[in-house]
Amino acid sequence: MRDTISTAAVLVVGNEILSGKVDEANVAVLARELRRLGILLERVVVVMDEVDTIAREVRQLSATHDWLFTSGGVGPTHDDVTIEAVAKAFDVPVVSSPEMEAMLRAHYGERCTEGHLRMALVPQGAALEVSAEVTWPTIRLGNTWLLPGIPEVFRMKLPVVVARIRGAGPSFVSHAVYTKMDEGVLKPLLDRVVAEFADVSVGSYPKWLDPSYKTKLTFDGRDEARVLSARDAFVALLPAGEPQKVD
Repeated sequence: MRDTISTAAVLVVGNEILSGKVDEANVAVLARELRRLGILLERVVVVMDEVDTIAREVRQLSATHDWLFTSGGVGPTHDDVTIEAVAKAFDVPVVSSPEMEAMLRAHYGERCTEGHLRMALVPQGAALEVSAEVTWPTIRLGNTWLLPGIPEVFRMKLPVVVARIRGAGPSFVSHAVYTKMDEGVLKPLLDRVVAEFADVSVGSYPKWLDPSYKTKLTFDGRDEARVLSARDAFVALLPAGEPQKVD
């Protein structure tokens, strides 16, 4: 089953993330969208604003996953080097897109500077993905999407991604069980369910200082009948008085 699932990786670019000056806010949003598309997010890598480092990761991640998404480094300043790095990874030059340059000149008018025009730079051969709602192009080179790091703009771009890669497969579904039992007690019960339902991903997440439950158990997969069967098989193993909640 695993071989039939499309996979993805995310490369987060930015000194500000690694220094703690800015909180990363894009991966979780993208992960949820990918799950709705039936795409398995397998890897997230965070790197500094260094061309060679970004290029090395792009080469590896784009070769080992169906889709790669970069986040950050596509603006006009000196530390925005993702476009240059992606071009290097695919061994193509950086060129100015006439379409994007025209859009920038139209938007900024007489205020347009060389700095603004840097936002028209793309790796040669890149596709400029748009939708009826999102007309500013999103850059895609092969299976690699170059997305902005600013969370508000990142979210604005996601509908373009979704429209382009829709139909990757059945969506992932998730169901949960909440108990007041701790993980040490739950382990043998979980092991039985994991052994019986190898196609369902089972997760265990303890919660501190919450009187309503102690451990949340999740059951994920793309076949809802199997996911529900795994959840119900686990519930059947619980002692009287458990679970506290099932969804």
